[in-house]
Amino acid sequence: MKKRILIIDDDDDILDILDMIFRDEGYDVVVSNTSDAASQIHIIHPDVILLDVRIEGSPKRGDEICAEIKAQYPDNRYPVVLVSAESNLDILANECGADFFIRKPFDIYEMVKQVQKCLT
Repeated sequence: MKKRILIIDDDDDILDILDMIFRDEGYDVVVSNTSDAASQIHIIHPDVILLDVRIEGSPKRGDEICAEIKAQYPDNRYPVVLVSAESNLDILANECGADFFIRKPFDIYEMVKQVQKCLT
């Protein structure tokens, strides 16, 4: 069974690129340009979540969504990776309980490698 990746980012270009790359790597990919998908985690059942910090039009920031996911699923069933250009990304990731973070602009090959690590 393919591993499923949920990607939440307000930038459609990033979503398209990551969708294509992770599908080529053999993953099942679900993308969303709104934070609404975060409330559907129990239906989507992702193996990992890539989450932007600033999601335009969203009532919550990605780090707040991450903290909610970690509080709702304390068994770490859903690993969360913050992906952002925020200068304090390391602090945000630590405070919300993210499993790790990737800075934008990111190296695609490094991102794939980090996600693969998270899924093993």
